[in-house]
Amino acid sequence: MIDAVADTSASPKHAFRLRHQLRTLQVLAAADFKLKYTGSALGYVWSVVKPLALFTMLYLVFGRLFHLNAISPYYPLALLIGIVLFYFFSDGTTLGMTSIVARGDLIRKLAFPRMIVTVSATLTAALTLAVNMTVIGGFIAWRDIVPRPNWILVLPLLLELYVFTLGVALILATLFVRLRDVGQVWELALQLFFYATPIVYPVGYLPPWARNIALLNPFAQVLQDIRSIILYDDVPQNRITAGDAFGSSFGSLIPVAIAIAIFIVGYYLMRREEPWFAERL
Repeated sequence: MIDAVADTSASPKHAFRLRHQLRTLQVLAAADFKLKYTGSALGYVWSVVKPLALFTMLYLVFGRLFHLNAISPYYPLALLIGIVLFYFFSDGTTLGMTSIVARGDLIRKLAFPRMIVTVSATLTAALTLAVNMTVIGGFIAWRDIVPRPNWILVLPLLLELYVFTLGVALILATLFVRLRDVGQVWELALQLFFYATPIVYPVGYLPPWARNIALLNPFAQVLQDIRSIILYDDVPQNRITAGDAFGSSFGSLIPVAIAIAIFIVGYYLMRREEPWFAERL
């Protein structure tokens, strides 16, 4: 009976704590998104201009000069999807990496789960992704691509990408508190990541062994699955996914498991180190 009363009294406290944490997350994410372009003449327009500028340059070089657009009439749109998703991953991990250090004053003064700070940084990148997805929607409409019911599958794929991005951001944020050189290492790693992932070039250009390695990357798996759903649903020869590479429909679960594992590692690493964040900042 006493245990039942204790559980009843603990439940409202837990609900209040959860609401408070969600409210804190909402305020931090909104503040981060507003501050990202504060003082800029173009403001939020930059979130669209930057990926479009990179898309234009890469399309002129690889699409026109190297004739990769001859592979498929959908090459420009496939390239744009890859660039937009990469910008999200790059922004989410970079903002997440510096989030704890950037909010040092707040962390030293208030007691709350430090993970909220990193989550808010990745949500800022997610808001930018939502803006850029409207640009992709405009290109889809311009190419007269008719939406299909299976496009709903894009949503769980984007969720998988967010979980993967958040997991990497949690690991980087925890390491960055201890060692600031992580920022320089990650900047170089992102450049290598961009060209090692089939963003600019089709994954079919890779030999089978390299294709299998590339599609172990959750980002590459999400990218290929989204391209397959939106662009290549009726063009099997251009549709190469992790399931195709590993010869089984269960093959797509391998990068999904890797994404979840990375998130779990990031979660427990931050939970273990967060009691010492304040004194290390």
